[in-house]
Amino acid sequence: MSDSGPVPTRVVVGVSGSLGSLTALCRAADEARRRGAWLWPVLAWEPPGGELAARRSPASALMVAAWQRLARERLLTALDDVFGDAGPGVPMSALVVRGTPGRALVETAGRESDLLIVGAGRRGLLHRALAPSVVRHCLCHAACPVLAVPPSPLESELTAVRRRNIWRLRLDVRHVLKQTEPLRPEA
Repeated sequence: MSDSGPVPTRVVVGVSGSLGSLTALCRAADEARRRGAWLWPVLAWEPPGGELAARRSPASALMVAAWQRLARERLLTALDDVFGDAGPGVPMSALVVRGTPGRALVETAGRESDLLIVGAGRRGLLHRALAPSVVRHCLCHAACPVLAVPPSPLESELTAVRRRNIWRLRLDVRHVLKQTEPLRPEA
């Protein structure tokens, strides 16, 4: 503690713009209100292809400012989608951090008094195999409590509708292909 008084409690939340992260952002705002804490939405970004690819390409140095700006716009869009003009109703410090999401969130929520909130979206087998889990990283490495927010029921309904539409489209395409005669080259 310093002479200026106690450090305010922070609720740090990962935001990517996905439905899961928007659900987590709503929950984080509720938690911040309940605790009288600051809300810290964090959007982490990496250059396309990762840091190693960015170091190899000299042109990427020129693109860093553009990628940073796009990340900031994505964060502002997410905040506007959730809170609109009214705002979250608590003090807020939104951050855009260059780095992997798990590491950026753990480093931002570095105090024991913080609360780290992440969206625990549904992950398919392919996604699990190719991309590391942000939630798992946060649970293993955070110095503070971590709240993993399950996906909104709306998200599972949207996924089911999307799957049905894709299935119907495949059936329609197969039906059309069966109805058409193969093209024959003219002699």
